[in-house]
Order: sequence, then C-alpha cells, then structure tokens
Amino acid sequence: MEYQEKGFDAIYREYNEMRAKALQMGGPKAVEAQHKERKWSVRERIEYFFDPGTFTEIGLLVGHRTTAFGMDKREVAAEGLVTGFGKVNGRMVVVGAEDYTSMAGTFGEYHGKKFSQAVDFAKEKGWPFVGMNDSGGARLQEGMDTLQCYAWLFRSQILASGIVPQIALLMGPCLGGQAYHPIMQDFVFQNRHTGFMGIAGPAFVKTQTGVDISLEELCGVKAQAYKTGNTAVVVEDDKDCLDKTKDLLAFLPDNNREKPPRKECHDSEEREIPEFDTMIPEKPSKPFDMRKVIKRLVDDGHFFEIFKNYATNVLIGFGRFGGRPTGIVASQPTSKAGAIDCDASDKVARFVRFCDLFNIPIVNLHDTPGFWIGPDEEWRGILRHGAKMLYAYIDATVPKISIILRKSYAGAYLAMCCKDTGADFMFAWPQAKVTIVGADTAASVIFAKEIKSSPNPEQTRNERIQLFSDLYENPYRGAERLYIDDVIMPRDTRKYINRCLDILENKTEIRPWRKYSNINL
Repeated sequence: MEYQEKGFDAIYREYNEMRAKALQMGGPKAVEAQHKERKWSVRERIEYFFDPGTFTEIGLLVGHRTTAFGMDKREVAAEGLVTGFGKVNGRMVVVGAEDYTSMAGTFGEYHGKKFSQAVDFAKEKGWPFVGMNDSGGARLQEGMDTLQCYAWLFRSQILASGIVPQIALLMGPCLGGQAYHPIMQDFVFQNRHTGFMGIAGPAFVKTQTGVDISLEELCGVKAQAYKTGNTAVVVEDDKDCLDKTKDLLAFLPDNNREKPPRKECHDSEEREIPEFDTMIPEKPSKPFDMRKVIKRLVDDGHFFEIFKNYATNVLIGFGRFGGRPTGIVASQPTSKAGAIDCDASDKVARFVRFCDLFNIPIVNLHDTPGFWIGPDEEWRGILRHGAKMLYAYIDATVPKISIILRKSYAGAYLAMCCKDTGADFMFAWPQAKVTIVGADTAASVIFAKEIKSSPNPEQTRNERIQLFSDLYENPYRGAERLYIDDVIMPRDTRKYINRCLDILENKTEIRPWRKYSNINL
C-alpha cells in the first residue's frame, strides 16, 4: 500500500478530535457524578475562577506511559490535571487543578510532572500559584514513578516558597503523600462538605492500625480546621471557595519583590472612632470581642480572618488601612482571656513570617495577661513555641505597629511585638496596664513577709496591691522611658496607624548576612 501524506483537512480533524476528547475529561457521566457530590467539574472551576477569555492551558495533551495492570488500555484525559495561567481580577495567576472525573484525579508520574512544572512556572514568572485539590490519591499502578513524582512537586513548591504566594484549595479528597502538597503551601482552604486531607484514608488506617473511623471524622473540617490548625479558611462550596480565594489574592503581591496592591480608599484615613473611648470594659477581667475593634479600625470594616477556628485566643488576618493591605495580629479576650499558648504562638509566628516574606505591614493589638502557664502547656513546650513569636517579630523587617488596648503583661508583652522586639511604633490607650506581672501577683511576692506578719494581712495586702498598681499598672511608666511612643485617645487609633504606615512606606533595614535564623521549630 502506497504511503500518502495527510491533507490539512485530516490533520485538523485529528487535532480537533484529540482536543475535544481531552477537554471533556472523564465524560458527561463522570461530570454528572461530580455534580451529585456537590462539586463542580474542573473545567467549571477554571471558568469561574479566571477572568473570561484569559485562561491559557498548558499540557492539555499530556498522557501517561504506564502499561502494567491494564493501564496500556486506559486513557486518562490531560493526566487528570489542568494546568495553565490567566488573569484573576486583572492579575496573573497560575493554577494546577485536579480532575476527579479522570481516573479519580489520581497522582501518577505525569500528573506530578505537570503539577511541579506549573509551580516552577509560577516561580519563574513571579505569579501566585493556586492548587485545586480533588484526587483519589496515589496511582498505585505506576509504583516507583508515582513515588518519585511526589519529590518533584515537593521540591518545586518548597523552592517557590517565599517567592510567590501559594494557596491550596481542598475541593475534594487529598489523601496520602499527596496531602503534603497543600499543607506546605501558605494557606489551605477546605470545603466543609467535600474537602478532606489526611496522611492516610480510613481504609489504610483500619488495615494498618485496626481503628475504624469515617473519612469526615479522620480528616474533615473538624479535624483540620479546629484540632490541627492545618486549614486556614473553611468554605461552604466550590463557589464560596473560589470567591474567598479571589478576595485573599487581592491582599497579596504577585511575588516577594513587589509590594501588595494598594486600592483606592474612600474611608478617611483620619476617621475618628468615638465608640472606642468606652468600648473596653472598665473591669479588667471582663472580656470583649476584639473582632469588633478590628472591623471598626480597618477600611470599610473588611477583615479577612484566617485560622478562625484554631487557637481562638488570638486573631490573625488581613485588612486595609488607607487602601494598603496590612496583616493584623490581635489578642482575643473572649478566649482564654487572650493569654498565649503553644497553638497561638505557632499561629502568630507563621503568619508574621508570611507577611514579612511578602512585604505586608503588620499591626498588633494587645490585650493579653501573659503566656498560659501550668503543666499541660509546660510539657507541650510553651517555651519553644513562645520563642517562635519572638523570632518571627525580631526577624521581620516590614513595618510593625503595636497598640496596647488594655493588658500587656510579662512575656506576652514582648512576644506580641514591643519596641525592642520589633515594633517601629508603639502606642497605648490610657486604660492600658503594662508591666511585668499583675499587681496582685507582684504584691504577693514582693510583700509576702510584710503581709504575713501584719496584724491585718488582708488590709495590708490590698494596700500593697494598690501601691504597685498605681506605680506600674499604667502606660505612663513605659512612655516615660520611651518604651511606648505615646499614650493616645482610643478614638484616634486609626489615624495614628495610617500616619505611621505612611511614614514607614519605604522602610528598609540592613542586617548582617546569614542564611536564616535558627528558629525554634
């Protein structure tokens, strides 16, 4: 039979057929099954996430090369992963989105290769990376090739860490070694109903440990957002997930060489907040909700909180001042009186380091009685964990402003960023209590003998507590020593923050060369 060249009609017909086959992913029935699970298809997610007409796909025609266990007869459209780039609210973003309809989005050799190359591409271009995770786990049919491709992905994302922001979206399952991919990114979003992340699924757990447990209990939202602190944001469905991802991206720069994007602001930078003057309860032990303070402080009341369900004694997240994205760290008196424990220390330290990596100023709001003491926290390593906050703030070179609203005692005063642990400016409200320990504790130590030998111990004790309180439990001793820059009226807090951020706009620090500090991990 004589060889004949294909004509353009045949070439283009083959081209269109191949692309159409790849674009339909697992096919209509598989997509319908995805919808029944309350999940969008990968193509629907991509279409909603990116600005219309801006997405460019890379690697559509990639295929596996495995022949064992019947894989020679099996095609996996686009290797179960859509990678590419496009604009999100006008800014470039790179994506790696798994497709559960194509062999359950299993992680094989070329799936992993596409994923790692997408992260490399984001790093090289200086664009944020978003991973949409929805996978049945490792493709066991590919053996060692599957194992090795995990290393490619982990290496790529770790080398990109601190260069471009990385956000992981748990839109479906993400189990096994693959779960290390999202957990090593900057922020994990987890779908309340369909997102799962764990080192092993229930079947493996039962086989190897004998423990019978559901997928939801093992590695659902209650496990990862409330207990472990692995999940930064809990979302309700795919739409909510993508909307919140867009919101977060708007606070972040494209890469570590840029400043975060400043928005036009119609909320006066000099706005006074009169209700602050009476918002704090006069009784020091009475709690109040710090979220109400934050939302009145920031532009238009928009506070993007992260890790809301974990270590609730401290609040972290992003807001804007004068249109300028800013990281916020705040004590939360309604939880553990705002005292700092091991989990809160970890939560704050990693957030501060993220802000520093991406040139985001930090505002700290103090109302904390100290570190949480006692055998439980001592044995968990509160000294090591608390040191992480000190390392994070002192290492950070971004603008840092601290405000003491009420209590700031002992080591927590230092760990929440005082003048000599990193703050460029520090202010206090008139009702602030700033000292090494509370007056009652101090009196019981300093005047112990006097109180014990007094004919009226209770009266003597109260007098000595009052003496210590009058002398030290106020912001003025710190202001006398320039440890506190000024004591300000609460209503003026927003204007002071904005003025300081303006002054610190082009802040630079030159420090001796080193690879990095040996933080207490």
